[in-house]
Amino acid sequence: MPSERTLVLIKPDAVQRALLGPIVTRLERTGYKIIGVKMLHVDQDLAAKLYAEHKAKPFYDGLVKYITSSPLVAMVLSGPEVVAKIRQLMGATNPLEAAPGTIRGDFGEDIGRNLVHGSATVQDAQREVPLFFGEDEIMSYHRGLGPWILDI
Repeated sequence: MPSERTLVLIKPDAVQRALLGPIVTRLERTGYKIIGVKMLHVDQDLAAKLYAEHKAKPFYDGLVKYITSSPLVAMVLSGPEVVAKIRQLMGATNPLEAAPGTIRGDFGEDIGRNLVHGSATVQDAQREVPLFFGEDEIMSYHRGLGPWILDI
């Protein structure tokens, strides 16, 4: 099965609520490899690129204000079907609809403050990862446990 990449953003509300540890732990426990990670403060330009498809929607200004309000942690994960699996782990966009055991279901409080972003499709990941990471910031390494966790 071919390997994919996905972008995960641990958003400003998660950083402010000191939820980095529990969220990263859940991501690591999936067995997928974290191949890029950094903390940054998103500026208006990067926010506009990230949310370009929402530009004409009434909630766009709120998205931009939120994502630029405080630092976030950006990550790239890789592995087979990583996009779908990480979306499943995050849970429904609205934490009130997210299943228990998901990041949003366990920690989320509001649809406007839903802790994490993950690429919705492989095509979205191909567009989003380069917004946050240069190829020189993405690591390639062997992890001995890989075959015991995922069929890779």
